[in-house]
Amino acid sequence: MISQLSWKIGGQQGEGVESTDRIFSTALNRLGYYLYGYRHFSSRIKGGHTNNKIRISTAPIRAISDDLDILVAFDQESIDLNAKELRPGGVIVADAKFSPTVPEGVDARLFAVPITAMAEELGTSLMKNMVASGASWALLGLPLEVFNKAVEEEFGRKGPAIVEKNVEAVRRGAEFVLEQAGGPLEEFRLEAADGKMKLFMIGNEAMGLGSLAAGCRLMSAYPITPASEIMEYLIKKLPKFGGTVVQTEDEIAAVTMAIGANYAGVRTMTASAGPGLSLMMEAIGLAGMTETPLVIIDTQRGGPSTGLPTKQEQSDINALIYGTHGEIPKVVIAPSTIEECFYDMIEAFNVAETYQVPVIVATDLQLSLGKQSCEPLDYERIVIERGKLAREELPPLEQHTLFKRYEFAEDGISPRVLPGAKNGIHHVTGVEHDQEGRPSESAVNRKKMMDKRLGKLSGLRVANAIKADAPHAEPELLIVAMGSTGGTIDEARGRLSGDGVATNHVTVRQLHPFPSELLAPHMKSAKKVVVLENNATGQLANLIKLNIGGHDKIENVLKYDGTPFLPSEIVKACKELR
Repeated sequence: MISQLSWKIGGQQGEGVESTDRIFSTALNRLGYYLYGYRHFSSRIKGGHTNNKIRISTAPIRAISDDLDILVAFDQESIDLNAKELRPGGVIVADAKFSPTVPEGVDARLFAVPITAMAEELGTSLMKNMVASGASWALLGLPLEVFNKAVEEEFGRKGPAIVEKNVEAVRRGAEFVLEQAGGPLEEFRLEAADGKMKLFMIGNEAMGLGSLAAGCRLMSAYPITPASEIMEYLIKKLPKFGGTVVQTEDEIAAVTMAIGANYAGVRTMTASAGPGLSLMMEAIGLAGMTETPLVIIDTQRGGPSTGLPTKQEQSDINALIYGTHGEIPKVVIAPSTIEECFYDMIEAFNVAETYQVPVIVATDLQLSLGKQSCEPLDYERIVIERGKLAREELPPLEQHTLFKRYEFAEDGISPRVLPGAKNGIHHVTGVEHDQEGRPSESAVNRKKMMDKRLGKLSGLRVANAIKADAPHAEPELLIVAMGSTGGTIDEARGRLSGDGVATNHVTVRQLHPFPSELLAPHMKSAKKVVVLENNATGQLANLIKLNIGGHDKIENVLKYDGTPFLPSEIVKACKELR
């Protein structure tokens, strides 16, 4: 028996690949397995090759695997593109309709199943995904009743007749392939899981849930890949808590609406990707100048321009930090796990209101859309902090004076008041202003206001600004990264350790203001620093050089072909850099 296995399904977009993956993984989650998924999909509604890969394990995992055990193919293209990943002795379950063949040089066992024909016998070719699922599930020797329960959950709203037909499709696929194979494949029989169903979600859902838990009651946004699932999640959830989602006409409207709602006292957020973030830049400057709390999620994807909207990249780092004109205080946080996606959203809202600044939460496509098992969330950790928001009656104003909304407070953070509060009237403007908000071009006032705003974040460190796994006092290599790469790096480090290479690992979670004093000691103790990132210009490495130095130690490992790092790629790169 084996402790982990990798399964992939491929076909044309729009023919059921996504729903097959969803039901298959839901059933595995019911059995208590740990799962980690990766979606490869085209930037179109229908057509174009797509595949979903799931790694299944009896222990926690946070990376896709180098190889593949079972490939389910709805067309020959899926075999041609993905069969190279199959390990020797791997399995292909393919639709007999297209007379599948195994590419030359691939050591795999082919099961040609009349997937489409069986589905059509039941009334519609749409059920071919259930035939295929039943076939691959049966080869693993897993109980069909668990899979059928997942089918009932997926199609139950369509009525018992539809559920019954899909269950029958699963049965036919299972029986056919078992007859061909002579029973379940013993080499692919998984060890039993712990039986505990785990949270199983994508990063976008975790951030949506985190926003809800943080007290967010309005999301204003425009749909864009890979951020749209946040909207879709909150459209269903926010109304249950007295909130709503507003789909705006564009990202400029989305961010300005969020600024207005936050000014009025409602915790509000928006979410987008690189192109949308570009459109928001002027408004982010407005939030900085008016010292209005603002939370933005940026789900990084392949750029520039439309680029690769459905592919992995981490190339917005410079834009996140330096994109706005002029100089304002802002915070950029980069979660690296599903759990962090949840907790970081709560911290983002608290930091935004405490310091009255824009806070950007930056993920990447793999973390945003890769579905994976998640440890139980601790709701006792949720604390709401609203900063210097006036809650009691304000003292009367002197004649001809206004509320000092932008007062030169000792800590740089001025008192904040909601519109309509008695004795709280003040000006709000995007031009430079005095303590009452009145426009001012005084050189003395300008310098004091700039110093006040920019000094607010002095010493700010979010929870776990860096996340270090540093077992070695003087490692041969220190691997530094951000976002979704953490689990892949840790898996690679296990292999490197077996080959006698001592490594430490730091994930940078606070990109701005940069936590130099936390990272510098780790860099100092290492012989070499490997900065690993999904972009072409080494943006994270350059950020480290700017804030810490270490040019002579730093080596770049870059991948910018639209796909995530594999453990084997990191192992190879690190060995070459020793």
